[in-house]
Amino acid sequence: MKQFKIALLHYSCPPIVGGVEEIIGQHAALFARYNHMAKIFAGDGGLFTDEYDIEINSLLSSHNPRILQIHKNLVERFHELESCSEEICNYLGRVLEPFDVLIAHNVLTMPYNLPLTLALHRLANKGTIKVVGWNHDSPYFYTPLPIDLRREHWNILKKYNPNIYYITISEERSGQFQDMYGLEKGIEVIPDGIDAISFFNLDPNTKRMIRAEHLLEADLLMVQPCRLHPRKNIELSIRVIKALQEKGLHARLLLTGAYDPHEKDSIDYHRTLRKLSEQLHVERDILIVAEYFSEGGNDLSGETIMVRDFYLIADLLFLPSLQEGFGIPLLEAGVLKLPIACSDIPPFREVGKGNVQYFSLKDPPAQIADKILTFIGKLNCHRMFRHVVRNYMWDDIYHKMLLPLLERVI
Repeated sequence: MKQFKIALLHYSCPPIVGGVEEIIGQHAALFARYNHMAKIFAGDGGLFTDEYDIEINSLLSSHNPRILQIHKNLVERFHELESCSEEICNYLGRVLEPFDVLIAHNVLTMPYNLPLTLALHRLANKGTIKVVGWNHDSPYFYTPLPIDLRREHWNILKKYNPNIYYITISEERSGQFQDMYGLEKGIEVIPDGIDAISFFNLDPNTKRMIRAEHLLEADLLMVQPCRLHPRKNIELSIRVIKALQEKGLHARLLLTGAYDPHEKDSIDYHRTLRKLSEQLHVERDILIVAEYFSEGGNDLSGETIMVRDFYLIADLLFLPSLQEGFGIPLLEAGVLKLPIACSDIPPFREVGKGNVQYFSLKDPPAQIADKILTFIGKLNCHRMFRHVVRNYMWDDIYHKMLLPLLERVI
């Protein structure tokens, strides 16, 4: 796959806090992760990361005193507006020479640096670099419109330039920009996204496993935090995963505990579970976390096993234990607002009260699967989580939308 050289531009960047500032940082990090050369150009902000390059030039700022003075009296300062715009255009032409494309976030449509806006139109018209206008917003969508913006000099903010590739962030915005630009159809939509793995602030080992095993792509991810012991009834967990898959879901199970490689009974039980998984053809979906992090299954250090991390990405805590003294995982999941399905045994009844989904140990796996689906089907938070994961994860947006855009434009 070809690697591109991508410049991103906004008035400011992190550590300055703002929605667009956050997005350009996420875009740059995403492009860098896929081995593109990314660099942010901004008027304010700082060198907040070493993942990619950042260049700060106050001419790009919305707070530059010179820019603000030009804005105060555009009629009298028209020649200064033109010279400042030309200066910015020359600067951008010089620093962007190595790049394939410039993605300009919001600066073509917002009234915070008119010389910069004009400079970008000049740059696009020269054709020395491809320019993408990433439109988040416009003051022309709101009423009343400030009196200053009714003057002719500001019309450039609502002018369509055929030499610029336009992107916006939602269907609503697409229609609004279509009307503002006088186009026959809306402009292309690429939504904002989220990097859930980074958002959760997960342990590096957890991140590695999530990406390698594509855990967030499951339809239903269940976690069972326990050592591999017969009273934990892991056989039932495996059979329930199979039953869920037979109902059309890509269901997976995370087992966070380990078996003792020095104890015969533990080794035998591990082999039993592996054999059952293979017989049911779900071996790829029964993941023993401790074993995954170990070298050859021998180094099962609990320090690298971040149970909390898997609670955060799971859809359900599943505990089919035959017997327990208490039920600490119910407390852990409760604190993290993770839905719980567990066996109807006295300790779990005592701890969970009426706040969890119980099932009888006599229930067949298919019936337990139905109870799980009915339970989570009523949870808006579960449906929203899956909706976000399926539609707004940056990696998916990159493959489905951003990379095709780069290939088309460049």
